[in-house]
Amino acid sequence: MSSATETLCGQAFGAKHYHMLGIYLQRSWIINFVTSAVLLPVFIFASPIFKLLGEDEEIATAAGYISLWFIPILYFFVFNFTTQKYLQCQLKNMIVGWISAASFILHVLLSWILVSKLNWGIPGAMSSMIISSWLVVIGELIYVFVGWCPETWKGFTFACFLDLFPVLKLSISSGVMICLELWYYAILVLLGGYMKNAAVAIDALSICLNIIAWQLMVFLGFLTAASVRVSNELGRGNAKAAKFSMKVLLCTSLSIGVLFWALCLIFGHRIGYLFTSDEEVANSVADLSLLLSFSVLLNSVQPILSGKYIYIYILPEYVWEGKRMTWLKSAMQG
Repeated sequence: MSSATETLCGQAFGAKHYHMLGIYLQRSWIINFVTSAVLLPVFIFASPIFKLLGEDEEIATAAGYISLWFIPILYFFVFNFTTQKYLQCQLKNMIVGWISAASFILHVLLSWILVSKLNWGIPGAMSSMIISSWLVVIGELIYVFVGWCPETWKGFTFACFLDLFPVLKLSISSGVMICLELWYYAILVLLGGYMKNAAVAIDALSICLNIIAWQLMVFLGFLTAASVRVSNELGRGNAKAAKFSMKVLLCTSLSIGVLFWALCLIFGHRIGYLFTSDEEVANSVADLSLLLSFSVLLNSVQPILSGKYIYIYILPEYVWEGKRMTWLKSAMQG
């Protein structure tokens, strides 16, 4: 849903309506916070829900325990994604990169101390994740509030509560495509719990989906670049430059996707050992390697095409309050 922040802030920055970026950011915080509150019962009652769906009782209990640790991460998403989009639309990518890099180093260090040295297991792993994640949010908010975004952040304003419905519609439209893809992978893991050897099936599926998630992050980065570039150009009224940006990004991401596809085909029979020493799990991963490689290839273009869909078919309905640029759709399609 934070893609809406990227779309609207990028348009506002391109059109030099700088004051609107802070308002759109606050509106996204409100919408995402309410959405997280709606989702909260799923995390609290995850274990009974899994048992009701017929999952293995041991797996359902473990999943319910871990889901409680994810509640702070749920609210971390509210502020992190939206603030990142807000900064990236102003081309302030370096600050996001430095904060994320520092968080990654801290995460590795805390995981090593809490999990490997102190043997805290899941509580240690999740604690390191929560601490490092929220430090990212704190760093980003300090950067915004202290005064490094003087043109786009004018402080909190009551205007953020006005015209929330159009932003909500765009948030839902933008989020549905990504949600369907991620939920599809989650359902695969859920179905693994119904298999005869559920533990091995879930382990193998989790490894494959983790590889896909790593690779997908690269191309979601291209999606962000496409969204920022295209929205800035459309804000300036330059549809041709927006189309050219999409073509460049699509060709680049496809080339990298072909490389990942080849690596998965070549090393598919050994890739499972990067994550486990269990031979049965590694063999299950090897059996899935062909499907994994083609999933990796398709994921190289899907995020970019999703971004193109947003700008051609969804965006023109929600551009400016009082200034609806309906010509964008025909210009982009032309």
